[in-house]
Amino acid sequence: MDLTQHIRNTFIHRFGAEPIIVRSPGRINLIGEHTDYNDGLVLPAAIDKAVYVAVKENPHNVMRLVSDEYKDVVEVPVANLAPSSAKPWTNYIVGVADQFQKRGFKVGGFDLVIAGDVPLGAGLSSSAAVECATAYALNEIFAYGLERLELVKLAQLAEHEFAGVKCGIMDQFASVFGKNDHLIKLDCRSLEYTYIPIDLTGYKLILFDSCVKHSLASSAYNTRREECESGLRMIQYYYPEVKSLRDATLEQVVECIKPVDQTVYKRCVYVVMEINRVELACEDLLRHDLASFGQRMFQTHAGLSCEYEVSCAELDFLVDQVKHFPSVIGARMMGGGFGGCTINLIAEDSVNQVTEAVTQSYQQKFAVAPRVYEVAPSAGTAVLV
Repeated sequence: MDLTQHIRNTFIHRFGAEPIIVRSPGRINLIGEHTDYNDGLVLPAAIDKAVYVAVKENPHNVMRLVSDEYKDVVEVPVANLAPSSAKPWTNYIVGVADQFQKRGFKVGGFDLVIAGDVPLGAGLSSSAAVECATAYALNEIFAYGLERLELVKLAQLAEHEFAGVKCGIMDQFASVFGKNDHLIKLDCRSLEYTYIPIDLTGYKLILFDSCVKHSLASSAYNTRREECESGLRMIQYYYPEVKSLRDATLEQVVECIKPVDQTVYKRCVYVVMEINRVELACEDLLRHDLASFGQRMFQTHAGLSCEYEVSCAELDFLVDQVKHFPSVIGARMMGGGFGGCTINLIAEDSVNQVTEAVTQSYQQKFAVAPRVYEVAPSAGTAVLV
């Protein structure tokens, strides 16, 4: 039974009514890591793994929330919306309702069942998928009439205020605006976007999940943001017209930062080069040059590991292992760093061989087997039923 039918049956069994069902996918990011908070470019895609919500109004002024994953039922009065430390999975749903209320919309009672096949904790933005599915569903059943971009912004704020994660807008944007067989070239400053076709004929996108998340992740993320801001100020002292690292040239980074602070210099070199890499990667895809695109993935990993220093032993090992296979034409760590997944472009007929070899060597080295996921660029958030 597929998830759509499963969640529908669960809803009807519990609430005795026919719901609407909304699907909202997780996301990958192919190129453009740690560029979003520097007003840069990113190149994400929605994937063929998603969160599903079945939703219908109820007359009780209460949200009745059912999680298939956690086998949990929670009731929340719509007049009393607050983050929950006891039931953190509800924050991604209740936070969205709270954002609608803050915009002056009346949120009535509703019943909601949630399920999905986005792997949790793998860096595929399951939280953004929950937020976007909920926002889309409530917009539908209460006829608020908000456009998709407004729903994206609303979902992002829900994560900021209820989940306490100051995420960029890429995850929610990719979830809502995804398109089959396309990546999204997103300008994080203007939110202008272009669909870039990707022809994966003969290749698969495979994720190797390191199964680790080091405690450095959140503190290092904040430190990197501060280092970028520090570098920007050094450039602005001589070039006040530069508003963000998006506007900076490599020459300016060398001139203004290198003599002052080697660490900040390395961070800013990476960001400026990575923003440029997104542009070049899009040109590769438009020329149907998947091999050059893959080389840029390797370059991004080297930058994240050596210059931005947000990789870790496990991620570096996974990327180093696949370099031995000519059939792997691109690989890099994906996400904030210090754990999570690597994303790999592997020739279709070699996927099993590469997966077995990497799994065996990783298990020998780290005493845990990596989880393996195959993903493909997919359509964004939509009402299914």
